[in-house]
Amino acid sequence: MGKKVLIIAYYWPPSGGSGVQRWLKFVKYLPSFGWTPYVFTPENPSFAVRDESLLKDVPPEAEVIKFPIWEPYGAFSRVSSAVGEKKSQGQATLPYGKEKSFFQKLTTWIRGNLIIPDPRVFWVRPSVKFLNDFLRDNHIRTIITTGPPHSIHLIGFRLKKNNPSLKWIADFRDPWSEWGLLDSLSVGKIARGIHARMEANVLKRASAIVTITPFYVRRFEALSGRKVVLLSNGYDPEDFESLHLQRMTKFVVRHVGTVNEKCNPRPFMAAIEDLAKEHADFGRDVQVDFVGEVHPEFRAFVEASSGMSSFTTFTAAVSHRELLNMYGKSSLLLIVLTGYKDAEGYMPGKLFEYLATGLPIFGTGPEHGDAAAVLKETGAGVMLEEIHHGRIKATLLALYEEWKKGETDFKSHADTKYSRKEITRRLTELL
Repeated sequence: MGKKVLIIAYYWPPSGGSGVQRWLKFVKYLPSFGWTPYVFTPENPSFAVRDESLLKDVPPEAEVIKFPIWEPYGAFSRVSSAVGEKKSQGQATLPYGKEKSFFQKLTTWIRGNLIIPDPRVFWVRPSVKFLNDFLRDNHIRTIITTGPPHSIHLIGFRLKKNNPSLKWIADFRDPWSEWGLLDSLSVGKIARGIHARMEANVLKRASAIVTITPFYVRRFEALSGRKVVLLSNGYDPEDFESLHLQRMTKFVVRHVGTVNEKCNPRPFMAAIEDLAKEHADFGRDVQVDFVGEVHPEFRAFVEASSGMSSFTTFTAAVSHRELLNMYGKSSLLLIVLTGYKDAEGYMPGKLFEYLATGLPIFGTGPEHGDAAAVLKETGAGVMLEEIHHGRIKATLLALYEEWKKGETDFKSHADTKYSRKEITRRLTELL
C-alpha cells in the first residue's frame, strides 16, 4: 500500500472506553480503503479502564509504535500517601466528593492552572523529536492527532511547524477551551487564556479540523472561522453479529459507562422510585443496573433510599466483549445527559451501540439536542428533560407495559451511515 497515515493517540488498547474505540475502529477499517495506518501511542500510559478484548480489532497491517511517557501522577500519589490522603481508584485527575481536603484542592488547582493543557504535556517535546525522524524515514506525509488529552494536538502543531507540507488532521472528541472539565479543575482566568491561545494555534495551523457532533462543529467553526468536518462516533456491525437478545424475568434498565460528578441520574431514579411505589408489579419487575465506574456520591444517594437500593445494582466495568453479552440481557437502555455542560451537543459513543442492539432507548437531557435528534431520526427511543417528572414516569410505564406484553420490537435502529466502516470511508475522502 502506498498511502500511509500516522495516528497520534493517547488512548489505545489495552486501554478501554469509547475514546479508544473511535480510532481503533478507524484503524481497523483503513486498510480496506487502501491506507496503511501507523499508530503512535504511549508505552506506559495512565488509564482507569483496561480492556484486552479490544486488541482483536487491531489489524495486522497496522504498525503500533509505543513511546515512553512521563506523567506527574506518580509524584502526586507519593505526596498523597505521605500526607495520608486516600487515592481514588481509576480517577487520576478529579477527586471525588463535594467537600475536598486542602491537599485535594491544592492538587486540583495545580493540575488546572500550572499543568497546561493537561498532565500529558510532558510527552510533547520527546515525541516531536522522535516523530520528526520517523515521518521522514517512513515517507509519511499525513498525520492525525486526537484529543483529549489536548496536549496531543501540540505534537501535531509542532510537527506541522517543522514540516509545513505535512497534512495534519486535528480530531476533537471533546471541546477544549469550552470544555466543562475546566470548571471542575478550578481553572483560572490566566490559565483559560493559555488554553484559548493554544487551541487557536491548533485550529489555525491544522490542515483540517474534525469533531464528533453537529453542536461541536458549530462551536469549533465559531472559534476557528473555518469549515469543520463532522465524523461522528458509530457502531461496528461485526461486533453485533452474534448479539442474542433474551427476554429476562426482570425489566432490566441498563446504563453503560461512567457516572461522574457531572452526570446526574437522580431525576430518572426519582421517577423510577415513584413508579415502584405506585405500581406494585412495576416495583417487583424493575431492575436498574449501572455498568461501569460510578461516583461515590451518587452511589450513596441510591443506597440511602431503601426503595432505590432494592431495585438498583452496580456492576463494575466489563470488557467490550462481555458488554455485548450484557446488552442481550437488557430490556431498556439508559442515557443520562442531565448535568453536563452543553449537553445538547453531547452524543456519547454508547448511543450508537445502543442503536445497533435494537433495544428501546430512554434518555434524560435536552429534547432538542444532537442525541435527541438521532433518537428521533432512527425511531430508537426518546429524550426527555429531567424537569418533566410526569412525562418521564408516563413514558417509562408505557415502555414497561410493552415489555410485559412482549410487544417490544427488537429490530436494529442503526442507520448504515453510523457504521464504523462507512465513517472510515468518509475519513479517507478527507485524507
